[in-house]
Amino acid sequence: MTTAIWWLRRDLRLTDNQALHAALQHADSILPVFVLDDALWESPYVGGKRLAFMLGGLRAVDTDLRDRGSRLIVRRGRPADVLAQLADEAGAQTIFAEADFSPYARSRDRAVAERVALTHTDGLAVRPPGTVLKNDGDPYSVYSWFRKTWLDRALPTRSDVLPAPDAIATPDSLPSEAIPADPALPDSVPFEPGEAAAEKRLKAFIDGPIYAYDKKRDRTDLDGTSRISPYLRFGMIAARRAAVAAYHAMENAPDKAARENAETWLSEIIWRDFYIHILYHFPHVRGDNFRPAYDDLAWENDTEQFAAWCEGRTGYPLVDAAMRQLTVSGWMHNRARMVVASFLTKDLLIDWRWGERFFMQHLVDGDPASNNGGWQWAAGTGTDAQPYFRIFNPTSQASKHDPQGAYIRRWVPELADVPDEHIHEPWLMDEDTQQKAGCVIGEDYPAPVVDHKRARERTLEAYKTARGE
Repeated sequence: MTTAIWWLRRDLRLTDNQALHAALQHADSILPVFVLDDALWESPYVGGKRLAFMLGGLRAVDTDLRDRGSRLIVRRGRPADVLAQLADEAGAQTIFAEADFSPYARSRDRAVAERVALTHTDGLAVRPPGTVLKNDGDPYSVYSWFRKTWLDRALPTRSDVLPAPDAIATPDSLPSEAIPADPALPDSVPFEPGEAAAEKRLKAFIDGPIYAYDKKRDRTDLDGTSRISPYLRFGMIAARRAAVAAYHAMENAPDKAARENAETWLSEIIWRDFYIHILYHFPHVRGDNFRPAYDDLAWENDTEQFAAWCEGRTGYPLVDAAMRQLTVSGWMHNRARMVVASFLTKDLLIDWRWGERFFMQHLVDGDPASNNGGWQWAAGTGTDAQPYFRIFNPTSQASKHDPQGAYIRRWVPELADVPDEHIHEPWLMDEDTQQKAGCVIGEDYPAPVVDHKRARERTLEAYKTARGE
């Protein structure tokens, strides 16, 4: 019998798993292996809730494997050492794994390939790096052109989605460590780990809400998004599976408007691919500005203001609600992500890398490519970024995307009884209204840490100076 290792990384699923499929075609016996990599486990970017969600995903995939006569083998250590030893133990000649594209992942895989034959498959992105390029072979750095070329390629169909295997043969003799019990996923995280939960959530979205996605997606007070990002992060559902679901929704849309809503959601999947490509082709973005014109930007980096931002006490209700949602639930509405990122980089003039790291420490769906791309977009330092002079007004954003303040009141209970006309600017309440609302500014809820208008003027000057204007 031939034996192959299926090395799980960000593909904690059996359905449409191209690495598993390749291993099954190559060998009679499969070793599903997950390596607890200390380099990632101890990273300053690790998030406890995300780690707990991943461990829950490992338990779920182990259960699914056992239903098919297999099991997950867990080992801890440096991947190159662990996998070389396991290959020797099992007599395995080849490792199959879904390609990953972060600088660390590529370096890690090179080290493994020096010890054991490593075969990469697609799966992390719908269209992996190298498949969406300009006519001259250069990578895109503008999303709109990337999207056009992405859509010009042949679209995946339902027949492309690989079914989960009925049975997987795995030796019983190889020892495995237990999947760690800690950290445990807190009840405040609204995501159940595992492929079954991912499929259920996708189906619920595709069966109706997708047709109002463009209309509702920016409303922080509504449940108008799919919320499958944590599952995509760990591959509990395949990106291709999500794209095929979007195509199916488009084909079955009841009218033109509904189809356009489904197309908008597909565009978000394309954005995810875009940032994966950017990280692959321009790995320096992991720690540096994509646009070197801003390398000399004079960040103020006030640590007290950064702490106020992190803890949701800036005095701007939408910003504070979003940051509390993040730290409590491990997730944040995408519109809110843009608002708080703009506030940190443009109102407080704090380096985007501080915010990027904080997000990675708290987001269940924290992804190196998408998180970096989003932060550099907000800061105006990245690819296809918003212009440096576009600075979100946190008050008008709140009025537009949380008009009655329902989102704010949920996450900032100090403001629960503030009248609607003051919910977005509570500092404008007179003393009598503050007393009646049980929200005295400066005592029960902070005054704004900065004046938005003045902060905007300061930031514009800082950006112009960095650009040499």
